Amino acid sequence: MKTLVIVESPSKAKTIEKYLGKEYHVISSKGHIRDLPPDELGVDIEAAFEPKFTLMRGKEKVVQQIKKEAENKAVLLASDMDREGEAIAWHLSKILSLDDQATNRVLFSEITEKAIKTAVKKPLKIDLSKVEAQFARRILDRLVGYQISPFLWKIIQVKSLSAGRVQSVALRFICDQEEKILTFIPEEYWKFKALFKCNKGKGTLETTLVSLDGVSLEKQPVRKAEEAEKIEESVRQSSFSVMSVDEKSISRKPPAPFITSSLQQEASNRLGFSVSRTMKVAQELYEGLETADGPLAFITYMRTDSNRVSEEALEAAKRYITEHFGESYSKIQQYGQKKASTQDAHEAIRPTYPEIDPKKASKLLSADQAKIYQLIWSRFMGSQMNPAKYLQTKIKVQDNEKRRFIFEAEGSVCVEEGFEKVYPASSKEKELPAVPATGTPVALDHFEKSQNYTTPPARFGEASLVKKLEKEGIGRPSTYASIIHTLLERSYVYREQKSLVPTFLGMVVNHFMCDFFPKIIQSKFTASMEENLDRVEEGQENWKEAIKRFYCDFEPTLEKLKEKILSKSLNWQFPTNLPCKEEESHALVLKMGRYGPYLRCEACEKNYSISENAKILFKPNKAEIYGNTALEKSKEAVAVGRPCPKCGANLVERQGRFGKFIACSNYPKCKYTENIDQTVSAKCPKCGAEVLQKKSKRGRIFFTCKNSAYNGGTCDFISWYEPTEEKCDRCGQALYVKKGRNGEEKTFCLTCDRNPKSEQKKTK
Repeated sequence: MKTLVIVESPSKAKTIEKYLGKEYHVISSKGHIRDLPPDELGVDIEAAFEPKFTLMRGKEKVVQQIKKEAENKAVLLASDMDREGEAIAWHLSKILSLDDQATNRVLFSEITEKAIKTAVKKPLKIDLSKVEAQFARRILDRLVGYQISPFLWKIIQVKSLSAGRVQSVALRFICDQEEKILTFIPEEYWKFKALFKCNKGKGTLETTLVSLDGVSLEKQPVRKAEEAEKIEESVRQSSFSVMSVDEKSISRKPPAPFITSSLQQEASNRLGFSVSRTMKVAQELYEGLETADGPLAFITYMRTDSNRVSEEALEAAKRYITEHFGESYSKIQQYGQKKASTQDAHEAIRPTYPEIDPKKASKLLSADQAKIYQLIWSRFMGSQMNPAKYLQTKIKVQDNEKRRFIFEAEGSVCVEEGFEKVYPASSKEKELPAVPATGTPVALDHFEKSQNYTTPPARFGEASLVKKLEKEGIGRPSTYASIIHTLLERSYVYREQKSLVPTFLGMVVNHFMCDFFPKIIQSKFTASMEENLDRVEEGQENWKEAIKRFYCDFEPTLEKLKEKILSKSLNWQFPTNLPCKEEESHALVLKMGRYGPYLRCEACEKNYSISENAKILFKPNKAEIYGNTALEKSKEAVAVGRPCPKCGANLVERQGRFGKFIACSNYPKCKYTENIDQTVSAKCPKCGAEVLQKKSKRGRIFFTCKNSAYNGGTCDFISWYEPTEEKCDRCGQALYVKKGRNGEEKTFCLTCDRNPKSEQKKTK
């Protein structure tokens, strides 16, 4: 009897089937097959939070195929080894009516022939505790998102808004940082540098003034230009000699092999990759690629928080290091667990075959794949090598007469490369060109002072946000990329170079959450929920009890807000610091209208729109608005420069409830209208041209390429779903956005998650 093996992605299925041979048939579920329904809560709160799982729309044919293939076959469930993968295995077992206690769960952290065959020979039972942890996370997210989002729509009146248990905390981090930047007051300070000649003029020392009159300038900087002038005058009149020369050996230990968060951070810092780009490439390297010698997977599973490495991999690393660099470079070590939440059944992210170095791999990989592989390979090999050793030298120069000034030069010389042979530091050490003896006279060759100002804290980038989330215990390896993606997709934040900047809408939504749901966006509260989920996974807590404790706190807050809205006692508007353009003595008020936040002068009865990139600082009973606020009168008709084809009057552009449109200025006598084709941010997945948002005759929105046959071009792209710039982790195709009836948005892949033929229908 043949055995059916079910994995998550099609590319992984091809690789594994070639390893297992003719007795096995490997197919893909193409991700999740069942979920909570998109158009209702899907959780029976009265029945102890029992979830209502339904077949995901578009997965009917996938499930039919799986059921057909499973007939008269033994079944092995080989979905990924994280919570999501365990839940997929459980749902598959339910639709196939498999025995709950059957040993049909296959786990592997690397796709190699040995690992796959070993896993297939030793199947396990489905880990129900891990499944329940996934249930709890999904239900908590649904309870928060589904029940808070309608309040957002009601108060801020933008239907695309959403709140999330984890995304709201991440948004708060970004907005809190922006508040620090907005309220930051720069302070003046002065720096002083001196270039001294030594060794009879043959060498030079570049130094910085670190101490003045026995006080460290770091603790007590020079603040005034007058004082800086006096210091320069005094320095130029002084003679100097070497006060001290301190040399010491320092050792730099190699960093541990990558886990998900550290890979995302390092790929951002060293390669400039976004979190989603890094995970897409890592997924490709994990699932395997076709080579001349057959399928080859390059790295182990990329969603992990464990630094552990298998003994076999350690031995392979030792062999490579000894052969290529010498035995003195090798120092095999196990890094083990860092924290209680670490899932140590997993391994660190490492090369599956350490002997395939980046030079060999580059011949088989794309440019992005080669960069990520080199990063992973170098980090892993470096982790199994000796520390790098440096000789650090610190030279202090002091004036001879009054002993007022201490200048300092510092440099390091590499004595032993150690792990930096394969994983060099991202910045080079400064070497001192000359090391004079203590007491040696030195001559001032050049002196400069510079005026500086303290700078505000830096905004979060993707790497630093992931680091913050990890430090605070928010989210898990599989969620970091989706958190950032959601904030960008909702237009709560935007990218400015490498920074994540909150939009005006994002700051308003954050204030809404702070105002009405302060506990949910406390990092400690969210981290404690993550710990509860970990306890559920470890079998130490009942998953329904964990949800019940959360909901007992959450429900009263919902009810209070509902009462305020029903009684119309909620007046969520704020006086601002901005004057009316027509009468400066009148202050504008921030209000929430049918098109979202806007500004209004109550006295003049004028409305003004707000730029999405304006900044807002909420204070008690007031909102201060900064930046380009685009104070133009809102929703005024704008002439488009052509006549109405129906009556000959001028056509104008108007703002309606569902966006901009063109109408006759002779309304209501003439009711001629036409749509304005709006472009979306993503480019056409097929040809790279702009994508237009249009409406069908029945009023349904669809998306088509600007260069499509529909518009007189040649491209055949057309879809009911909006494409995004993000790529599928499994197949590399564009991800699309779908909305449930409650406004909840999700990204999905037409290739992996749905039947493309049913989606790319001809628009009627």
